Amino acid sequence: MTTLQLTQQIRQKQSFLCIGLDVDLTKIPQHLLQLEDPIFEFNKAIIDATHDLCVAFKPNTAFYEAYGLKGWQSLQKTIEYLNTKHPEIFTIADAKRGDIGNTSAMYAKAFLEDLNFDSITVAPYMGKDSVEPFLAFDHKHTIMLALTSNEGAFDFQTKNVEGEELYKTVIKTSKTWKNSQNLMYVVGATKAEYFAEIRKIIPNSFLLVPGLGAQGGNLYEVCSYGMNEDIGLLINSSRAIIYAGNGTDFAEKARAEALKVQQEMAVIMKS
Repeated sequence: MTTLQLTQQIRQKQSFLCIGLDVDLTKIPQHLLQLEDPIFEFNKAIIDATHDLCVAFKPNTAFYEAYGLKGWQSLQKTIEYLNTKHPEIFTIADAKRGDIGNTSAMYAKAFLEDLNFDSITVAPYMGKDSVEPFLAFDHKHTIMLALTSNEGAFDFQTKNVEGEELYKTVIKTSKTWKNSQNLMYVVGATKAEYFAEIRKIIPNSFLLVPGLGAQGGNLYEVCSYGMNEDIGLLINSSRAIIYAGNGTDFAEKARAEALKVQQEMAVIMKS
């Protein structure tokens, strides 16, 4: 999927919502546990209930890997369902990979070719040769961690290194890498005041913004600092939407929560 196609979806749906499919078997409705593949059935119900309200779905791969082969099969069935039924949806493998070059090349093949995700999150700590293998895929996107929403982000990311905060150096350096036009960036919603500085460096890039909802991020603050002319934001919400209900009507409850966010986004886009 190209960024133009993604932007068109945002305009059409009046939404820049990304829904995180972080499935924990201890939190999903109990009646699903009787089914052969409860993880996929949960995801399918959430997707069917909310696909018209969001532009992206983001499975966090840890929530599938934790269940071994069955979990990986559930992930595969989920991405196949999305690509078949809703090819207009932008898909994100939240895998946070990043290793030496030949290993990264295999990770890239696994997620962007074999599973056919539109994008994958990566960690840039090992530098250019660990990220460029992901950038080599046409019409695929690499979403690089820039400034995260967790408490430990202040351990390194905001430290002053030779007169500049480290996250700024990382973003600036990434712009020099081969196929850097395929880069997007992760910026946490709980750090809304940093968006203005980040937009000075990457004014046109898409930003994936976790931290809305359960983590306390504020949608209006993020948009006021981070939105550009093409919107340029994918605001992720996971637990607040997918676990809005735990009964047989869980999908309807999820839709109601997603609708609230979408309506807020529509108002912001019109203003």
